[in-house]
Amino acid sequence: MKEFKGRVVAPGQITAEALVSHGGLNTLASFQKALQFGDKKATCGDQNNADLFNKQMAGKALCLPQTIGSTTGGLVLYCACSMGRQPACMLFSKPIDSLAGAGVILADVWLEGEHTKMPVIDSLGEEFLEYVKDGMTITIKEDGVVVVD
Repeated sequence: MKEFKGRVVAPGQITAEALVSHGGLNTLASFQKALQFGDKKATCGDQNNADLFNKQMAGKALCLPQTIGSTTGGLVLYCACSMGRQPACMLFSKPIDSLAGAGVILADVWLEGEHTKMPVIDSLGEEFLEYVKDGMTITIKEDGVVVVD
């Protein structure tokens, strides 16, 4: 077990199974099936992300360095949350980019209900992404501490 301290972008406490990407998450390519075609498991459609392609993202603790892609990134995350197809949480090793940050904060402020919430912690550091592996148990504490079992 190891603990990492990051910055709280969207608050919340949750325990979920880790899903790890060592490359940037292209939000539009990754969530297109979930938003456009009704895939409730949010199966990653980004074939350029070998770590995530064809894996279920909904309900997982998505661990990643950053998001990449077009300016739709924030809206995609907001929409995934509004449809209940978001990861259980997003954990960034680097500081969150402004587009993803906007979508995450809007979802946190504008959406109501437990099925739409997605805690987000950033600035967890490179050691976090090196340590965490798919299937590990992630617990987020309210103060931004992330526990990896």
